[in-house]
Amino acid sequence: MADGLEHISIGFQASMPLSLRVSREELDRLLGSLGTEGWHDVQGDDGVVRLSLQHVLWVRAERSEHRVGFGA
Repeated sequence: MADGLEHISIGFQASMPLSLRVSREELDRLLGSLGTEGWHDVQGDDGVVRLSLQHVLWVRAERSEHRVGFGA
């Protein structure tokens, strides 16, 4: 993304997905912690989110900007 942040979505067992904008380093830290148990803090562009890792089912990262229109 132009501002250096990536848009991610995190899916859970029993709730709606959570959308965040995080740095690449923060995304790498999150991906490295998946498959473990306990809590993990994710620093997003608008604050910190604490995740219970045993409830995270998936993480989707959008690496390119979305464009609208015929010039996409």
